[in-house]
Amino acid sequence: MIEHLLLRWVVTALFVISAVECGYAMVLCRRSWPALVSHGLHFAMAVAMAVMAWPAGAALPTTAPMVFFLLAAGWFAARTLIATGHRVADAYHMAMMVAMAWMYAVMGGTLLPRPADGGSAGMGHGGHHGGHAMAGADTSAATAPAFIDALNWLWTVGFAVAAIWWLYLYFSRRRAEPDLPAGRFFGTACQAMMAAGMSIMFAVML
Repeated sequence: MIEHLLLRWVVTALFVISAVECGYAMVLCRRSWPALVSHGLHFAMAVAMAVMAWPAGAALPTTAPMVFFLLAAGWFAARTLIATGHRVADAYHMAMMVAMAWMYAVMGGTLLPRPADGGSAGMGHGGHHGGHAMAGADTSAATAPAFIDALNWLWTVGFAVAAIWWLYLYFSRRRAEPDLPAGRFFGTACQAMMAAGMSIMFAVML
């Protein structure tokens, strides 16, 4: 959960817009089942991230979504090995699904050591430590292993770079084909939105 209300709305907007675009893409590619699955997984990811930003999402279980996104990562890994022409993009999407599974694992507390007093070490969705931590979160989260913060930093910076890259692709493609309607490039813009939203969500976990 994101404590700052304005930032929460910004992240929600980024993922809701992305989910709408993914839904539209699913309608357009209904004759291609691999593309339908890929867009469907991105739709599920966008919805999950939008929900995760709010208090209601903080109370939801984490194990099932974690497993789901690990399977989604497996799908894109298979696409990376089998499909040709989009391997770099598929590898990026695989990394994004791994990041989703990682986020659920950290938020669910499965990567944290159990406190000596027997209390729960789980943070839950809202148990981020740091300045954006949910009020009342278990203070044991502050002693999380260093590798958790290190990987959260890696995801934060990595997705920030990805957002800039997708934004660059959006404008470069529009310049290269100025006669095409802007809507043809909206999918690329939404990739930038999702990457930016992911970077923000990982940043608030630091």
